Amino acid sequence: MTPPRKRVRRLWLSGIVATVFYGGWSFFANQLVSNDLQLVIRSALVQGLYSGGVTLLFTWLLETTYAKVGTRHFSFAFVVPLVCLPHSPSEHAHYIRQSFNRVLSDAANWFKGTCWPAVFVAPLLPLLIQSTLVVGVNVVNATPNLWLTVAPSIFFSGLYGYLYTLALYKKRNQE
Repeated sequence: MTPPRKRVRRLWLSGIVATVFYGGWSFFANQLVSNDLQLVIRSALVQGLYSGGVTLLFTWLLETTYAKVGTRHFSFAFVVPLVCLPHSPSEHAHYIRQSFNRVLSDAANWFKGTCWPAVFVAPLLPLLIQSTLVVGVNVVNATPNLWLTVAPSIFFSGLYGYLYTLALYKKRNQE
């Protein structure tokens, strides 16, 4: 496990880099479409400070999610929910259950040995939260060039999330 001091340092460094990068990007993106320097600067500050804060939260949530699923694996045969499983005691329902169980059993045998690490799903929750927040904050701020401002944030957050999670996974496997 990572010592707390190194983890805190990593969290703060990621927050500072995000603040500077996304604040600068927002300034650039919005000065292309607006002559109101006050609005452009306010948008850059909102985006930069928001990005720094949410990156701290995002990284913490990534590490927390990874800690929960980092050692687990899943098979694609069981990703599909069992929505077809009827709960009726009828004879017809019995045959449906039997057929469905046979299909699942066959699928499990076919996918045997094809389990993937669950770390591939770890970044999804933080990315969903971050994307919703970044769009919402910039809509409230009335950012002039909304999608050009938030698109890099969403894209790079996804990229960062997966690279960070894979780095944690590799580090755990090396230990």
